[in-house]
Amino acid sequence: MSTEAIIMLVVAGVTVWGGLGAAILNLRRSPDEGGDE
Repeated sequence: MSTEAIIMLVVAGVTVWGGLGAAILNLRRSPDEGGDE
């Protein structure tokens, strides 16, 4: 694989996993108020 392809692969992976981690942290900080059943 070329250097550009590897860089784009890393950027895409960081974007996906970083977004997933940010979403999980956001949900842990402010959980939905409707889940007290």
